[in-house]
Amino acid sequence: MGPRSSEGVRVRDGIEEIAAEPARPKLTYPFEHGPKEGEAIDVAPGVKWLRMPLGGSLAFINTWALEDGDGWAIVDTGIAGSNTMQAWRAAFKGALGGKPVTRVFCTHMHPDHIGMAGWITRRFGCRLWISRLEFLMCRSLAADTGREAPPDALEFYKAAGWDEEALETYRARFGGFGRGLHALPDSFHRVRDGDEVRIGAHVWQVVIGSGHSPEHVCLYCPDLKLMISGDQVLPKISSNVSVFPTEPEGDPLTEWLTSLARIKGRVPDDVLVLPAHNDPFRGLHARLDHLIGGHERGLTRLKAMITEPKRAVDVFHALFRRKIDHNLLGLATGESLAHLNCLISRGEAVRTRDENGVDWYRAAA
Repeated sequence: MGPRSSEGVRVRDGIEEIAAEPARPKLTYPFEHGPKEGEAIDVAPGVKWLRMPLGGSLAFINTWALEDGDGWAIVDTGIAGSNTMQAWRAAFKGALGGKPVTRVFCTHMHPDHIGMAGWITRRFGCRLWISRLEFLMCRSLAADTGREAPPDALEFYKAAGWDEEALETYRARFGGFGRGLHALPDSFHRVRDGDEVRIGAHVWQVVIGSGHSPEHVCLYCPDLKLMISGDQVLPKISSNVSVFPTEPEGDPLTEWLTSLARIKGRVPDDVLVLPAHNDPFRGLHARLDHLIGGHERGLTRLKAMITEPKRAVDVFHALFRRKIDHNLLGLATGESLAHLNCLISRGEAVRTRDENGVDWYRAAA
């Protein structure tokens, strides 16, 4: 299902989540509607807003074209596929006036953001600009395409409480990450936290976040009072923050909360936020506070639930409003483990594994 704006419910990448008080902050949206496919809307001098089709509960991703000398720097690319390719061709010919692409920035490694980067960089002979961890992690996951599910991953989900039917579904679906990617570029230009990058007439500051992905790039332009936030800050949904089999003891939720607080300290509240999903908005600091507060309240509910030992699959209703079916099981498990691992890192929960290889979590004494 798609995002809902009603109070009391939030949606995390398609999962309804219980939203505790206070109510969602009143953000403002200066644009009445978004661009149609192949078209663009000017959001600031030399900055254009485009949309690429996705399908599913999130029908599109926002991409951005920044005037860069005699061409355009593109930020995020959409998922690989003929529909996205057709949309880009229409945009290059129409909204972008036939000017070349000078470079491609990708906020992070997920296929809806980096999927067409290889196609665009090869078409225009330009470079991909991305953080190192995002590029390397994307290459690593793409290499799993067509592989059988590894034993470590099956052990991970069994420990979370999955039954044999769920594990069999995982086996059948494993290795699909690379199907959303055009062949990745073979090289990249690394961007780092704190870098200042001149794009055309303006300087953009690189602000790195983590939790949703390992080294997520946001771009902040003080002159234009804009921040391209990717998935790090979204106005109506909260990005998935999950633990995965590759790092079972990871603590991405602490990284996420720390990142959001750091962004609040570095980026002023008066920016227009350009997110990857939903519409551009104002009210950055209120939204950051709401995201942080919502997770903290979720952690409080979760701690209360595990006064008696629980598996990861037993705690979904502490975090999510809707019933978790097989399509959402992976996302819900990853998010629940992120919250449980966060409690462990704070010394507020402990984990024990039984003789069947299943992990049980309980509040620390």
